[in-house]
Amino acid sequence: MTTEKTTNFKKYIKWFWGIVLGGFLSIVFLFLLTSWGVLGVLPTFEELENPETNLATEVISSDGKTIGKYATENRTPILYKELPQNIVDALVATEDERFYEHAGIDFRGTARAILKPGSGGASTITQQLAKMLFTGRASRNIVMRVLQKVKEWVVATKLESQYTKQEIIAMYLNKYDFLNQAVGIRSASRIYFGKEPKNLAIEESAMLVGMLKNSSYFNPLRREEKVKQRTNVVLKQMTRSGFITEVEKDSLQNLPFKINYTPESHDVGLATYFRGHLQKFLRAWVQKNPKPNGEEYNIYKDGLKIYVTIDSRMQQYAEEAVKEHMANLQSYFFKEQERNRTAPFYDLETEQINGTLKRAKENSERFKRLKIAGKSSKEIDEIFNTKTEMTVFSWKGELDTIMSPNDSIKYYKYFLRSGLVSIEPQSGHIKAWVGGINNKHFKYDAVAQQKRQVGSTFKPFVYATAINQLRMSPCDEYPNTLYTIPKGKYGIPEAWTPENANKKYGGMLTLKDGLAGSVNTMSARLIDKVTPENVVRLAKSAGIESEIEPNPAIALGAVDLSLLEMVSAYSTFANKGLRVNPMILTRIEDKNGTVLEQFTPETKEVLSEDSAYVILDLMKGVTQSGSGVRLRSTWTFAGKTATGFPYKFTNPIAGKTGTTQNQSDGWFMGIVPNLATGVWTGGEDRATHFAGITKGQGATMSLPSWALFMRKCYADKTLNISQEDFEEPENLSINLDCNKTSGEEDENDKKSDEDIDF
Repeated sequence: MTTEKTTNFKKYIKWFWGIVLGGFLSIVFLFLLTSWGVLGVLPTFEELENPETNLATEVISSDGKTIGKYATENRTPILYKELPQNIVDALVATEDERFYEHAGIDFRGTARAILKPGSGGASTITQQLAKMLFTGRASRNIVMRVLQKVKEWVVATKLESQYTKQEIIAMYLNKYDFLNQAVGIRSASRIYFGKEPKNLAIEESAMLVGMLKNSSYFNPLRREEKVKQRTNVVLKQMTRSGFITEVEKDSLQNLPFKINYTPESHDVGLATYFRGHLQKFLRAWVQKNPKPNGEEYNIYKDGLKIYVTIDSRMQQYAEEAVKEHMANLQSYFFKEQERNRTAPFYDLETEQINGTLKRAKENSERFKRLKIAGKSSKEIDEIFNTKTEMTVFSWKGELDTIMSPNDSIKYYKYFLRSGLVSIEPQSGHIKAWVGGINNKHFKYDAVAQQKRQVGSTFKPFVYATAINQLRMSPCDEYPNTLYTIPKGKYGIPEAWTPENANKKYGGMLTLKDGLAGSVNTMSARLIDKVTPENVVRLAKSAGIESEIEPNPAIALGAVDLSLLEMVSAYSTFANKGLRVNPMILTRIEDKNGTVLEQFTPETKEVLSEDSAYVILDLMKGVTQSGSGVRLRSTWTFAGKTATGFPYKFTNPIAGKTGTTQNQSDGWFMGIVPNLATGVWTGGEDRATHFAGITKGQGATMSLPSWALFMRKCYADKTLNISQEDFEEPENLSINLDCNKTSGEEDENDKKSDEDIDF
């Protein structure tokens, strides 16, 4: 009997070890089959070395700030050394306590998960990375899930053999999708907290690590309380692992929940209009500059680094300045329109207004989508007349409202638009680019895309031609009388006799008086002396690319040009007569830092250094005694002086205002030695404008944005924006001393209103 029991016991022992050994061998065999690719393709050595990821192309400002990205996934990878230690500690404590002890698979954790379900996940950080990189979403089929798990193990061990623990942590955090266009830890840090990862506080790192469990469920924009609870769990885990003390944990858990949501998209952030312009350039660039293997670079996936000329500080100041002034200006425009029976238009009959609104409707994205969908005209009209929920722009923030698409089109016609661009004359670098008041709701770029009549801002090119060609002096005098260019001369069909805006004539005026007062009779006289063809030639040489008809009327600005063209051309005056082509970027690198192209400026001489300096001297008169004089004083606009208009600039500024017919366009161009800046303001339609010259002139509509921008720039001493005078050429041969005291100003110098074209 005892012998039989002993025999049975031995049999059970054999069976037990047979099952154990068989199970072990089965697992080993399963691993071998998986590693051989029998159960599905595994990543190759090359794929492990270069895992497939979509990397965002990064736009980097001249002062080293990321101002935007182009991406299908907003991912910008960073190195382990760029991570704060607190996020590494939070990750290891929460996701994989024995991370530094295992080789990719935590058998202790796996056994615990099997024997005690619900005690915690068995996947290591390396396994989770393997799943994200190569195995994809978990299958619901139990057999497939087991096979997928084995694949994760195999890939995890391969990853551990190929990479260091630090590299695995960095890869994991770079890969995870935190939602809201925050793919990877750098994007998540910037989007949820508005800072780089290295600057994350412990509680912020804990929140982001908490999201790793399920970024959709534990999302701070949707479930604040759940996220707070999950963050506390992470802090508790950090305490258990010895990374923080109980006192620190309690203190951090008691902090109020706080995020700084800073979305990154084409419609928000810094320099949105500039980034739109840059995107068009890059699309053309990749077609002409293929990879070494002949493939085309993908600006949304290849992680290029685009180093641009924009200075993030100046861009911020420019956007703030435009917003501050335009919000105020718009409030006065709204008030004026309350008395306008054809608001927001002037000078149009009912039929013309209906035509304007119809064209806007047919140019809208909604109309184009409906046409593509095959909707009939009747169906489209019905849709455009049906009220619906929508979010619209306002200067007090977006408004959720109910209105018809037709009503929204007319609503947006009420808003004045504006653009600002600033260029460093010596390098051609564009430092700030504000293409409009809000890129989400107003897509049209007022810097490069739009061309509008430039008014009196074109006059310096007339004066420059006369000075450069005839060596005229600012002190040269001419009678302030009507001047006629006869019919047929220069091909004009009728005799042309422009009037001064203030209708004042008589006496003699110097050239300096003429430009300071923007006197039309002087401009007509000068263009007849040098011919329109020569004025066009100089303007084109200075940087104007648009076609200009060589008509005498261009002396008053009867030509449509872009703001970028104008500021670029004005920069020539500040750069001693040398034209430098405007630049938007300095270099392009691939994801590894290899320079693909370096950009250098192109220069040419346009006019003599003496002539350029004399033009600057003439334009200084505009801000000393002409239409730009309000830069020098505490200016009151509609009774407002305390919050935005006490400019009181004392440094030399060369400037020129411009206002077109019916106040449809208001311009201001201002130059200091190392910065040329221009501003345009007006309605989308030329019939949208102020009724009178007081608020409708360039000195009111655009000069304030320039002044606010420059005040902010001067306040930031790190920018080194010049407050010095322009450098006078050695042996200047043109006389600038007109022996005129400050009390001898001509009436034309004192006026603040612009002359109006035609």
